[in-house]
Amino acid sequence: MLSKINSFALSGVKGYKVDIELDINSAMPSYDVVGLPDAAIKESRERVRSAIKNSGYDYPIKKITVNLAPADTKKEGAVFDLAIAIGILSASEQIPVGKYKDFIILGELSLDGSIRHINGILPTIIAGVENGYTNYIIPAANSNEASYIDGINVYPASSLHDVVEFLRGNKLIGILASHEYTSDVNESRYTVDFSEVKGQTLAKRALEIGAAGGHNTIMIGPPGSGKTMLAKCMPTIMPSMTFEEAIEVTKIHSISGVLDSSVGIVTTRPFRTPHHTATIPSLTGGGSNCKPGEISLAHNGVLFLDEMPEYSRKTLETLRQPLEDGIVSISRARQTLEYPCNFMLVASMNPCPCGNFGSSNPCKCSPSEIHKYINKLSGPLLDRIDLQVEVDSIAYSDLRSNANAETSIDIKKRVEIARQIQRERLKGTGIFTNSQMNNRQLKEFCVIDKKSDNLLEAAFNKLSLSARASTRILKVARTIADINQETDIKIQHVSEAIQYRSLDRKYWE
Repeated sequence: MLSKINSFALSGVKGYKVDIELDINSAMPSYDVVGLPDAAIKESRERVRSAIKNSGYDYPIKKITVNLAPADTKKEGAVFDLAIAIGILSASEQIPVGKYKDFIILGELSLDGSIRHINGILPTIIAGVENGYTNYIIPAANSNEASYIDGINVYPASSLHDVVEFLRGNKLIGILASHEYTSDVNESRYTVDFSEVKGQTLAKRALEIGAAGGHNTIMIGPPGSGKTMLAKCMPTIMPSMTFEEAIEVTKIHSISGVLDSSVGIVTTRPFRTPHHTATIPSLTGGGSNCKPGEISLAHNGVLFLDEMPEYSRKTLETLRQPLEDGIVSISRARQTLEYPCNFMLVASMNPCPCGNFGSSNPCKCSPSEIHKYINKLSGPLLDRIDLQVEVDSIAYSDLRSNANAETSIDIKKRVEIARQIQRERLKGTGIFTNSQMNNRQLKEFCVIDKKSDNLLEAAFNKLSLSARASTRILKVARTIADINQETDIKIQHVSEAIQYRSLDRKYWE
């Protein structure tokens, strides 16, 4: 007998429907899966057989053929276990035919028949909704994640026995109640605050501008000057995520298996800080399964590269295209996938290998060593970093000072006002921050007067800036004006923006 079960699979963050066709006939007993299954799917035979028998049902000793359609697309993971088990029980007439026709069935089986948590349930269900499906049977362990999607009927099940009895009409599985998203605005969730950073007024100002306009930032200074702590404070001043942003982030974290299942959704902006030994696939994504990398896990948040020159130059160069486009394309022999990676890059570095160049401590590095160290960062990569900030050593008086510094909450209020101004200005363009503006929008929203233009021209010639660097100065000036709640870009805004490019020539001449 033949049965057909509806399921879904993922290709990147996008889902597609998979028809699980199952045929049982009286030939020599065997179990074959066709339709480009991976090893995990091929091994489903033993999981499904044990789960069916241990749940109290009969496993047919016949020829079982499972087809995963479309047959020319590679299928991965154990997400089809539950659907295959239901197909076997239906084809062997242990479940009434048609009871499962309106359901999308997802889940991995344990040998005892319990249903295990699976990755990527949120993007999978969203893909199903886009294809017109409203009824889903999913693992109970994925309930929190699925509860943030409205307008559908989700039946969370804990075991194969529960699903079979539900389809037989002998047991009721309650529909999952939906949760309303409210961004977590409780600042106590952060372990750091800008008020705890001593001194570093210029760096704090630069990071505020970066958060307000989504500008990439690099801090250059000696060890112990507070660069890492400043970077860790960055998420505390960024605007709370909207529901749409939270869903985008949750999709990626769910696919990667790093989502906290007890919460079900990401409510705080990601802060990712990969080690300097990170490989290109671990940073940009890839591997045999083309999983998202660190830059995608940092989507809508911060990617912090501590001691940036310590990273492989090849690894750093792979950031150029994602920084420009907000999307990373992963091409492998079997498939090509795209993952969103609209992140804010925050980096830190020493001015030289020993870290003391330009500080009060004597530098032990030769000019050639300094030059080699600095040149690990290419010009094209630096062009994509809007704010280059010098972080000085902290004076003892600042370190021991008890003066009340500005808190992250106070800074965040100004950032949110600036972001709101940008959203209103850029409404209907598909972008939300000044850093994302293209040339057409730059001409429309970054008009400057003659004095400001002369100043920018002088900086362009003196610092030998590229065309990209000059446009980024205008974007930063636009953000500074937004923080000050001023409609027009003035010469003081351009002047401040230029000072954040001065390190181009100071260290790279």
